Amino acid sequence: MFDVSGKLNIAEQGARSREPRLPEPGRLYENAGPLIARLEAEQPFRSTRDLLQRAREMLAALPEPEQIAVINAHPRIGESPDRVKAQSALSFREQGYDRETTPPDVFLRLASLNEEYEQKFGFRFVVFVNRRPKEALIPILEARLRGSRTDELRTALREILAIAEDRSKHEES
Repeated sequence: MFDVSGKLNIAEQGARSREPRLPEPGRLYENAGPLIARLEAEQPFRSTRDLLQRAREMLAALPEPEQIAVINAHPRIGESPDRVKAQSALSFREQGYDRETTPPDVFLRLASLNEEYEQKFGFRFVVFVNRRPKEALIPILEARLRGSRTDELRTALREILAIAEDRSKHEES
């Protein structure tokens, strides 16, 4: 059940149904290649907490182009429902597309703001939606457009970590 380092072997967890199953890194982090490859190379982790902490350390240490690849693995806020669902079923639900009541003008505003954000910073806007309606995200995106690239890169990475932590809680329950 444990390897020589004392870490829980994820592959063997399925053999014991009463053992807690750790979330897959790809589900927590949108299959963000550079991060996922490193996390999978270091598996198994003893706990979800250890997995999340190691991801936090890795994200901070990644070269900027790889940090941006991790950020850009997340679907755009307000993207067309079909595109979001194709990219991430979790984001589809988290962004509320499964209970969609967003007016078309909100989608248009988000598309415009996303484009402006990506032009200014060179990567996607990422926010922990936390089940808020898309209308509530417009002022957040507008405010973040006033920030610096360095601050936004840091903020996007923090948001990704918050999303992963929330996902891990939902997977455990």
